[in-house]
Amino acid sequence: MTRRWLVTGCSSGLGRALAAAAAAAGDLVVATARRPATLDDLAERHPDRVSAVALDVCDAAQCEAAVAHAVERFGGVDVLVNNAGAGLFGAVEEVSDDELRRQLEVLTVAPWRLTRLVLPLMRRQGFGHVVNVSSIAGRMGLPGLSAYVTGKYALEGMSQALAAEVAPFGIRVHAVEPGGFATHYGTSLAEAAGRIPAYAQVTGDVEAGLRGMAGNPALNRPEVFAHHVLRLVESPTAPLRVPIGPDAYDFLQAVESANTTELTAARAFTQHPTEHPDADPAPATPTG
Repeated sequence: MTRRWLVTGCSSGLGRALAAAAAAAGDLVVATARRPATLDDLAERHPDRVSAVALDVCDAAQCEAAVAHAVERFGGVDVLVNNAGAGLFGAVEEVSDDELRRQLEVLTVAPWRLTRLVLPLMRRQGFGHVVNVSSIAGRMGLPGLSAYVTGKYALEGMSQALAAEVAPFGIRVHAVEPGGFATHYGTSLAEAAGRIPAYAQVTGDVEAGLRGMAGNPALNRPEVFAHHVLRLVESPTAPLRVPIGPDAYDFLQAVESANTTELTAARAFTQHPTEHPDADPAPATPTG
C-alpha cells in the first residue's frame, strides 16, 4: 500500500530522516520546513514522491495551505506526522508568559491545528494515522526544560484523548517518545531571556548535555527513529505510546518505578492520617 504522508519539521534531524525513509519505501511525502530550500536535494532524488512545502507551523494560513497542497498533489493525507518543534531552556521562574506561549504554540497548538485540518479527510476515507512526536520529556520532568516538558505533557494528553475520539472512524493515533538522538535540537535550543544565576547549580548539567547532543556518538541516529515510525504505521497492533531508543526505555522504567513509589506513599498519606481534618482540637492542659 502506498501511503501519503504530511511530515512537519523536515529540514534536518528526525523529520528529515523520516521523509527520506518514507520516500525510499515508495510512499508519497509532503515534506515541510520553514525554509523548503533545505529539502531541494530530497525532492530532486524523488521528484515523483516528494513535494517540499514552506510551513511555519505557528502560521495558521500556512498550515491550511500545506494540507490543501497535500490534497491537490497526492489526493489526500494518510499519515500526519507532527514533528516540528523547538526548545526553550529556562526554569519556571525564568520563563516569561510570552516565552511560554511561544513554546506551547509550537509544541501543542500547532499539532492540534494540523490534526484538526486532516481529520475530515481521514474520516471520509475511513482510515488514517496521526503520529505526534513527543519525547521522554512528555513523561518526566527535567530541570531547565520546564516549558518544553509542559508542551510535551500536553501533547501526550491530547494524543490519548484523540485516540479515543477517532478510533470509531478507523483512525489510529500514536505518541512516539524519542530518547536521546544525535540531532541539532540542543544547539538550536533557545534560552529564556531572564536567566537567574542561582538556578545554574540545578540546571547546568542538563543544559550542557543537551548542547552536546549533535556530536555525541553514543546517542541514537535519526535513521533509527525513521525505521520505527515506518513500522508503526504498518502495524495493526502498535500501542498508543511508543518510546524509541534503548535509553528511552531505561529512563521511562525508572520513571514508572518512581511513580509507583509515589502512588504508594500518597495512598498511605491519605488513608492513614495522623489526625482527622474534622477532629476537634485537643483541649488545652490546665497549668498552675
